[in-house]
Amino acid sequence: MDIFYDFDGTLFNTYPVMVAAFVDAAQQAGVTVNPQLVYEQMRQHSLGFAIKTTAKANGLDANQFKRVFREIETPRLIEAQPFFDVKELLAQITAQGGHNFLLTHRNQAAIDLLQKYGLRDYFTDFVTGDQDFPRKPNPASLNYLITKHHVNQKAAYMIGDRNLDIDAAHHAAIKGILFDPDQLIDVTSAPEFTTTNFAAIRDYLAK
Repeated sequence: MDIFYDFDGTLFNTYPVMVAAFVDAAQQAGVTVNPQLVYEQMRQHSLGFAIKTTAKANGLDANQFKRVFREIETPRLIEAQPFFDVKELLAQITAQGGHNFLLTHRNQAAIDLLQKYGLRDYFTDFVTGDQDFPRKPNPASLNYLITKHHVNQKAAYMIGDRNLDIDAAHHAAIKGILFDPDQLIDVTSAPEFTTTNFAAIRDYLAK
C-alpha cells in the first residue's frame, strides 16, 4: 500500500501560522480582517482564494499582498507542528512494506519540518514547489510519482484536507481520504473515507 500526503493542513497544522501572517500582512496594508473567516477561506478553498478575496474587497494589489504575506510567514513556519498520530501512521505504512510520498507546493521548508520532527526518513520521495508541476487538482505530480515508483494504483491513497486533494487522487486513478479535523468542508469530491483524525485513518488502512 502506497500513501500520498498533502502537507499544509494534513501532515502539519500550518494554518495558525498562515492565518497570523495573513492578519499581520493585512494590518501592514491598513486593513483589518476576520481571522476565522480567513481560516475558513483557506480551508474551504485555498490561500490564493483568501488573498484574492481580501485584495479585491479592499482595493489591494494581490501580488504585493502575497509577497508581504510570504515575507512574514516564511520565518514563522518552523513553529508549525504535525497533527496527532501522523508519525504513527507513517510508521504503520512503512512497517507494512508500503511507501509514503509527499506532495506540496512548499519548498525545502516542508522537508525541514519533517526532519525536525523525525518524519523525514519515513518518506520514499517528494514533490515540492521547487519542481515545476501544476497545482492540484491537476494530477501531474501524482502521476509523476506513480510512474517513477511503479505504484499499484488500486492499492494507493491520497490523504488531504480539501476537495482538490481528493479530486487530484481520482484524476490519477487512486483513492482519496479526506482529513477534515473541524468538519468545515462541503464535501463534493466523493472521498472513499472521511475523518477528523489520523487514528481513524490508521484503523481504516489496517483493514
